[in-house]
Amino acid sequence: MSAHYHAKTPLGRFVNEFEETAIAVILGLMTIITFINVVLRYGFQTGLTWGLEAVSFLFAWLVLFGISYAVKVTAHLGVDAVVNLFSAPVRRLLALFAAALCIFYAALLMKGAWDYWANFANLPQTTGHWFPTGFEEMKRTSYRGWYEVLELPMPEILRWIEPLMNEGEHYEKMPRFIPYAILPIGCALLLFRFIQAGVRIWTGENDSLIVSHEAEDAVDEVAHMNRED
Repeated sequence: MSAHYHAKTPLGRFVNEFEETAIAVILGLMTIITFINVVLRYGFQTGLTWGLEAVSFLFAWLVLFGISYAVKVTAHLGVDAVVNLFSAPVRRLLALFAAALCIFYAALLMKGAWDYWANFANLPQTTGHWFPTGFEEMKRTSYRGWYEVLELPMPEILRWIEPLMNEGEHYEKMPRFIPYAILPIGCALLLFRFIQAGVRIWTGENDSLIVSHEAEDAVDEVAHMNRED
């Protein structure tokens, strides 16, 4: 079964609040933009030209936040038919091995996400094939901070970044590094959550990375309620 998460450290509480607040805000913005677009389209024969792109970016943010959130509450689905054939100590070792693989995979994703995003954020990419060993030396000609999205307009409240990222030149559309920032953010959260999950398995708080037996538990719960009636 999926579990309720209770942060125990200041860092854990901060990350938890940031993650859940971001998910709530994204869901709200997606709903508002979609509703306004439907009203404008069917009521006034017009619409937000940038609405679809905005919702697409927000959905991508929601998915990447959701991946780490599901790790946090142990909600990712998995098959444990083979694992359950072993004794409890062996299952714990297998769970720790799975957690190590997930941490390794998330670290690879983090490097790739940073290197891709850095290309649009005027920041150096990392060196090293598998894991970062440093940062590449950047030349001014390699800056890509001027790349813009297709339709989403530049919010006036963010004009202060133009001197920093675009040599003071005016952005007509939102620069790509802003919506693409979810790549390193989402992968960093995923890595953090996998490390947390591994620690919980190591300390005996959890025994698996996945949710399992939900159907069986639901049937047992209904049967128990029927017996009480």
